[in-house]
Amino acid sequence: MDVNSINPILDAFVNILPQLGFKTIEKKAVKVAESSLRSSGLIVNIGVMGPLKGAILIGMDTDSAKKFASKMMMGMEVAELDSLAQSAISEMGNMVCANACTNFSQSGMGGLDISPPTLLIGKDATIKLSVPKVIGVTFVVDGITIDVYVGLF
Repeated sequence: MDVNSINPILDAFVNILPQLGFKTIEKKAVKVAESSLRSSGLIVNIGVMGPLKGAILIGMDTDSAKKFASKMMMGMEVAELDSLAQSAISEMGNMVCANACTNFSQSGMGGLDISPPTLLIGKDATIKLSVPKVIGVTFVVDGITIDVYVGLF
């Protein structure tokens, strides 16, 4: 995977979250990972089709997901990841990936499309992507740790 393919996605993540009410977005770590990922609670999986193919995943542990959904829902308490909280987090993934497609288009790579978000919930689940390597970026967003994984070819 070309490392330059990740920048439009990271830019989208950093640009969309403030629109959802988040104030501080810090990139903490970048790593190359195997295509087999472990879930720590919740992962939004969005497929990418067109000139690039693969997936973008946004993951966080369950407590972080509750805090994240609460922030998106104007501070409403989220005691469990019910359908409303799940919908909020899925929509964030959809917005980030749609904005990433726009970023790719503006840089000369049009024709990308994304699938509707698939939400995977469960601790210690393994997700196997169809790419040999994945770039993972850890962010801390208003104190919430979020991992963004990009596996494109």
